[in-house]
Amino acid sequence: MPKGPSEGEALSISGREYLRGMEATKSRGPGGWLYEAVLLDARSPGEFQAGAVPGAVSFPLFDDEERAEVGTLYKQSGQERAVERGLEVVGPKLAGFVERARALREEGRELGVYCARGGMRSGSVAWLLETARLPVVKVEGGYKAYRRWVVRDLAEGPWELQVVGGMTGTGKTEVVHALAGKGAATLDLEGLARHLGSAFGNLGRAAQPTSEAFGNACHRVLHGFAPGERVWVEDESRRIGSVHLPEELHARMRCAPMWELERTDDERIAHLIEVYGEAAPESLAAAFERIRAKLGGADTARAVDAVRAGDYAAAAAIGLRYYDKLYRHTQARATRPAVHPVDARGKTAEAVAALLCGGG
Repeated sequence: MPKGPSEGEALSISGREYLRGMEATKSRGPGGWLYEAVLLDARSPGEFQAGAVPGAVSFPLFDDEERAEVGTLYKQSGQERAVERGLEVVGPKLAGFVERARALREEGRELGVYCARGGMRSGSVAWLLETARLPVVKVEGGYKAYRRWVVRDLAEGPWELQVVGGMTGTGKTEVVHALAGKGAATLDLEGLARHLGSAFGNLGRAAQPTSEAFGNACHRVLHGFAPGERVWVEDESRRIGSVHLPEELHARMRCAPMWELERTDDERIAHLIEVYGEAAPESLAAAFERIRAKLGGADTARAVDAVRAGDYAAAAAIGLRYYDKLYRHTQARATRPAVHPVDARGKTAEAVAALLCGGG
């Protein structure tokens, strides 16, 4: 077996020779294999951070500054000069690339690589690894082709969405979790978005993914379900905190059957206190301030005063008046084939999930 380049060794071939070598690289279009492979993302760290194939490992050929330099050279001086400069930049890194790829490789899993468009960066990594006797598959069309597949699948994929709906405080999230616990197919949007929805949904200030990364994660979950399988998902607006639902997925949710949970106001208030009662009063007051324009100045002041007095039940009741009105307005605009009332009064999330699994 020929030795790979040693640490610090530059690549001593011309740009033209290198481009000819890349043409023999094995490639394949986006598909389910991406979620099974050990996948290397050859794009820059900044690109990876904005959105990547779920499970992929950042394996940048260039850092952000190097990428900008080579890209500018490509525009100003052409492909061959850019390739030659790229080879100069990556030459000292080659041994490290091979060593890391060997460490990441797993028995029984393909090794794949992609870049933005399936061009020179992924071709470079693939060529290097093949030279080092590491079989690798390049993703045709790169990340952009993957994204086109995701968007198309979210719009047309063979899953039957079932929406768990209901007013704020009815315990929709807990029911979706209970459904998952019973083995049902579920898509936990709030879990993937790291946000509970509404102005109160991220009082702990957890970092959220980008909207693109969130859409990719949704697709990864959905792709794991069998065609035609019913998938339970919580009713959500177009935005969960700072994350936007993919328009294609949101449109399907708006046209899917809904199973609408019904609980008493007292149960709903008690549930909200259970979920948010441990939050800092300052965070709760700030959340009410964020909806001041919709809630109204007087109700906002009363809610904030109630929070500061420790009367969370009174504060929750004021919040529910706003969110109930918003819920009714939103549902009136939906075009659902059916809305099935679910009497959840006095029932645990597990009991409601059992109802949905049995007759839902």
